[in-house]
Amino acid sequence: MSNILEIRDLVVSYGGIEAVKGISMNVEEGKVITLIGSNGAGKSTTLKSIAGLVKPKSGDILLNGESLIGKSTDQIVSLGVTLVPEGRRVFANLTVKENLRIGAYLRKDSIADDLARVYDLFPRLREREWQLAGTLSGGEQQMLAVGRALMAKPKVIMMDEPSLGLAPIVVRGIFDIIREINQQGITVLLNEQNANMALKIADWAYVMQTGSIVMDGAGRELAENDDVKAAYLGSSK
Repeated sequence: MSNILEIRDLVVSYGGIEAVKGISMNVEEGKVITLIGSNGAGKSTTLKSIAGLVKPKSGDILLNGESLIGKSTDQIVSLGVTLVPEGRRVFANLTVKENLRIGAYLRKDSIADDLARVYDLFPRLREREWQLAGTLSGGEQQMLAVGRALMAKPKVIMMDEPSLGLAPIVVRGIFDIIREINQQGITVLLNEQNANMALKIADWAYVMQTGSIVMDGAGRELAENDDVKAAYLGSSK
């Protein structure tokens, strides 16, 4: 398959500090691609740049060959790229269903079928359709954040630290859902500190350190790499 998303020599600065230092990477259509690395490595900044939330200093981001640089977040969503933000960011005072409808705010067509698909993927959300999002558990809020992003009918869904703050049993469920979303034909770009889980499901992975890509390869191959094991998987050489 071809690359649906391409990042070319991307540089992102906050003030005088370069958070992303000229990285290049490819996201192949229909695959799960993951970014792993420590806090401050530039992973979240990379996703925010793709989503149009952060303006790069230089470089290019291409979706099916079309540059996303200078486009608004709304335009990028309408082209088929959505972001599940770190910390879920659900609308606490709105119901589950209202949150999901907000995910489809740019659409002019019927959302009924997609709402049904989200409820099929997350039966818990169907059960809590009229519950305020702020009263959900952390795992349920993460399900809602993912469901909301799916309501835009994305070609690429980006997830920023989806396992953060969740119990291990909930984390396993979230990663099962990521696999299922990918099997439905949606390309997944995942930023995840839980490198062990991320590498298990990734077709390809990039390792970031202090704003640079220092290694890349097939997910399962990197999971067996001694340097990756020592730095991110809690095991020594």
